[in-house]
Amino acid sequence: MSAPRSSPTPAPSSYKDVPTRSVSVDGVDFVYRQLGPEGDGVPLILLHHLTAVLDNWDPRVIDGLAARRRVITFDNRGVGASGGSTPDTIEAMARDAVLFIRTLGFEHVDLLGLSMGGFIAQVIAAEEPQLVRKVILAGTGPAGGPGIDKVTALTLRDVLKGFLTRKDPKQFLFFTDTEHGRREARAFLERLKERTDRRDKAISLTSFRAQLKAIHRWGLQPPADLSRIRQPVLVANGESDRMVPSENTLNLAARLPRGELVPLYPDAGHGGIFQFHDEFVARALAFLEARPDT
Repeated sequence: MSAPRSSPTPAPSSYKDVPTRSVSVDGVDFVYRQLGPEGDGVPLILLHHLTAVLDNWDPRVIDGLAARRRVITFDNRGVGASGGSTPDTIEAMARDAVLFIRTLGFEHVDLLGLSMGGFIAQVIAAEEPQLVRKVILAGTGPAGGPGIDKVTALTLRDVLKGFLTRKDPKQFLFFTDTEHGRREARAFLERLKERTDRRDKAISLTSFRAQLKAIHRWGLQPPADLSRIRQPVLVANGESDRMVPSENTLNLAARLPRGELVPLYPDAGHGGIFQFHDEFVARALAFLEARPDT
């Protein structure tokens, strides 16, 4: 009588449980996590914000998207547990992201870029049109957009405020200073703690400085030629974004040839897609699954 066969380990159903993987990109290890159905579908690559590592994505957003899409988050060069040194330009970060995507063997991807990740996504979409099918831009703006060159000063001020008040700076940077905004901030920060095993490394001070320099340079560049981005683009943000002023979101939607605006989330700031995660996930999936215009 043959021995009973052991059941296969079930695939993780939540971002808080998904294992962290590693892949060598030109000799440098990049860490990433993957969740959702695998197969022939176009994967959704997430590009995260200033200082963020794998554990800074809202699990409600990841789990919601991964219910129907293969979602991949990763730490770019020098960030979190990924090796190498963090570049100090958005363009170099975009090139590293493309190398990572191609190393995984993908010929077509969708992109979701939040804040600094949205800057990177714009560069990739313009420079690699055959690679990128659709783009979602959240809490971000074009090169030279109003107020982006002030991100460094604003961030450092709120980091200091967080240190003095023993609060996470994202409470100030990502959410409105209203009763509702403060409540949503607390809920979001609690969700980020749900993963308790094998958490990512925090960003280093050196990488933080490089990212700030890259964002400052992006803000000082001449106005971007958004006509180069021909893919369908969904644009979302809160109505009161302090980091990348919300007027940049309206600007993107108006200037992108195939831009589509999500009505700005009320009483929400830079973290609007986290605060309104259910509404955002539904809109994002509808956008990604819509048949392209003919």
